[in-house]
Amino acid sequence: VADCCNPVSKMAGADGDDSLYPIAVLIDELRNEDVQLRLNSIKKLSTIALALGVERTRTELLPFLTDTIYDEDEVLLALAEQLGNFTMLVGGPEYVHCLLPPLESLATVEETVVRDKAVESLRKISQEHSPVDLEVHFEPLVKRLASGDWFTSRTSACGLFSVCYPRVSSTVKAEIRQHFRTLCSDDTPMVRRAAASKLGEFAKVLELDYVKSDIISLFTALASDEQDSVRLLAVEACVSIATLLPQEDLETLVMPTLRQAAEDKSWRVRYMVADKFSELQKAVGPEITKNDLVPAFQNLLKDCEAEVRAAAANKVKEFCENLPEDNREQIIMTHILPCVKCPEVRLNIISNLDCVNEVIGIRQLSQSLLPAIVELAEDAKWRVRLAIIEYMPLLAGQLGVEFFDEKLNTLCMAWLIDHVYAIREAATCNLMKLVEKFGAEWAQNTIVPKVLGMANDPNYLHRMTTLFCINALSEACGQEITTKQMLPVVLKMSNDQVANVRFNVAKSLQKIGPVLDSNALQTEVKPVLEKLATDTDMDVKYFAQEAISVLALA
Repeated sequence: VADCCNPVSKMAGADGDDSLYPIAVLIDELRNEDVQLRLNSIKKLSTIALALGVERTRTELLPFLTDTIYDEDEVLLALAEQLGNFTMLVGGPEYVHCLLPPLESLATVEETVVRDKAVESLRKISQEHSPVDLEVHFEPLVKRLASGDWFTSRTSACGLFSVCYPRVSSTVKAEIRQHFRTLCSDDTPMVRRAAASKLGEFAKVLELDYVKSDIISLFTALASDEQDSVRLLAVEACVSIATLLPQEDLETLVMPTLRQAAEDKSWRVRYMVADKFSELQKAVGPEITKNDLVPAFQNLLKDCEAEVRAAAANKVKEFCENLPEDNREQIIMTHILPCVKCPEVRLNIISNLDCVNEVIGIRQLSQSLLPAIVELAEDAKWRVRLAIIEYMPLLAGQLGVEFFDEKLNTLCMAWLIDHVYAIREAATCNLMKLVEKFGAEWAQNTIVPKVLGMANDPNYLHRMTTLFCINALSEACGQEITTKQMLPVVLKMSNDQVANVRFNVAKSLQKIGPVLDSNALQTEVKPVLEKLATDTDMDVKYFAQEAISVLALA
């Protein structure tokens, strides 16, 4: 360390080796007041270590770093990361334990991201310890952290148990299990939270007998913790634990706690259950799913908190796909679809309509869903209306043209005169997609007459929607319908009293121009655009001149 204290004089001058001079400067930078310089120096640590050689790295650089671990968080974070890649620079696995002191110090600092990075590096280098070194050097470090005075060191210990447990003797294993048990009931919520977050990971490396005797009791205790932040992490561990246990033990050891979590007073815990539902379903198997998870899922879909309902709704597709085939349809029809009351749930079922359709068939689906679709289409929240519009082409494709015309066509037309512009815009785009799906003839008979009828609406916004629809539909409908049915309406609207409508006429003529034949362009479109180009309104003039230029009618 003495060499490091005055690096420039000692290292560069003493033995006349100039090649060490830049290294001396870098080490000097670690003492510099400028944070950026210190950060740069830490990031070049491997260069320093290479130049010093493995022995001097072990005897000088690492003690120097361990002694000066009082710095800005970003410098410490960089240091914690660097040390995780230092094994070969200290002489390989035989000497990897030399990296433990600085990382142990970093694992106790106040800043969470630094501690987490130190733990990550410790987990990494634990794999490079021999079983003997693991017991002699690594496991004592874990014990020191686990019994540290500060909660920061105890939280760090939680992430290290699972990496050393499989490779130590049975005596040491017993000590590790005891330390983990102690941390699960620590006085500090942050420590219990850290233990709960690692419970599933630790369970995976334990022998099955200890999973049953130790882990289940810890799981039950953590899932009943007074802090909801601890309880919700226990739910996450439940997935890992359930996959480890034989089927016959699940009902008695796991399900009571899981049922309790699904009805927890805190919405955050219920949210976690909903979020992990598909994984839980796979872990517990079909029989428990049918008897226990179906009612729990129903309750989550009807939860009083929107966030919980939304999380459950996101799992509808996977939940239905993972149901046992022999009673899948019956469960969906009698238990899941009746819950389709909340917008989030209904939208989710509709967004996964093709999957649900494959499972239960379109007839039953349309009867169950139609009331929900109609209600969503008229929902007071415009974002819900917007979402259902976006699913309309999917619905149309699944339900077919006859059903669509009979039940949904009116809705699609009603959206065109919605008071929210985003809805009118989406409804216009929706019409174009429907025409692409059902064809020009359907458009001519069903859609076009209704769209053109809006050209006489007293509300100028609705008259403008006619123009937007014509813009969207002209290409899909083709030349004949555009020329014979749409063009006359657009031309007539060039005399509208409202300037906004007139300049949108110019924009529409520019848009539909490429669909029209040259005769219609010259004899019908050109005169109207020339008239609009002399309009009293500046915008009308501008867009008319632009259309003339783009369509090469000048």
